[in-house]
Amino acid sequence: MGFFKKRSVDELGEKKRDMPEGLWTKCPSCNESLFEDALNKNLRVCTNCGYHFTIGSGDRLASMLDEGSFQEMDTQLDSVNALGFKGYLDKVKAYQKKTGLMEAVVTGRGTIEGIPALLAVMDFRFLGASMGSVVGEKITRAIEAATAERKPVIVFSASGGARMHEGILSLMQMAKTSGALARHAEAQLPYISVLTHPTTGGVTASFATLGDLIIAEPKCMIGFAGPRVVKETTHADLPPGFQTAEFMMKHGLVDMIVERKDMRATLARVLRYMVGGRAA
Repeated sequence: MGFFKKRSVDELGEKKRDMPEGLWTKCPSCNESLFEDALNKNLRVCTNCGYHFTIGSGDRLASMLDEGSFQEMDTQLDSVNALGFKGYLDKVKAYQKKTGLMEAVVTGRGTIEGIPALLAVMDFRFLGASMGSVVGEKITRAIEAATAERKPVIVFSASGGARMHEGILSLMQMAKTSGALARHAEAQLPYISVLTHPTTGGVTASFATLGDLIIAEPKCMIGFAGPRVVKETTHADLPPGFQTAEFMMKHGLVDMIVERKDMRATLARVLRYMVGGRAA
């Protein structure tokens, strides 16, 4: 007979069936279970395989800009249902409540290591960062402000493409943003485009691929139509890595692939070169 009585399962109390939510996240690339706190400290990049999770506009700006330097623009612009698309405004209001954002892009002024710039950061949490009239208008205003103030402009893209709820009004934003960038280029001012996962559709076909310098995060998806649509249309087998940042860099669309932890320092270095080291 042992000195200690072995406890029965019944004495252990009620079984904990579910792990508390929000503590762990599974990496979609390597299936590693990641502690949320550690993931956030690593800028939401997998500590095991380097997979870059999508991040919100607030986290993106906080990791890129000098502390306290961001001044947001055009905070009150709101979508209208010009085409009478059923349930559209209800959907917009629901995403506004869910994300705390007015729209799928945040724009404003800020500094990166003392260098001033105008920025637009798309947020995939808001309707897949689809580009409607407000998104196009906000990005255009940011570009025009950069031109007027003779400052560089940086756009972080992440989008499912044009917003179907707005039809042709959405597609018009492609021309509007591209026109603003053409005037910015005529003023001999720099534009840096940063592509993040995923960047597709009308955003890819307009401002996202018009940068003087095009930077991408590792392995992000870049394309116009999805790979399944391309394969069904062309009836061809797609090459390995099709529509990844690495594939696009190999074929000349992307200039640099930069990990998130190095993005701020890279942008600062490039901006110093482009603007001659002028500080705020």
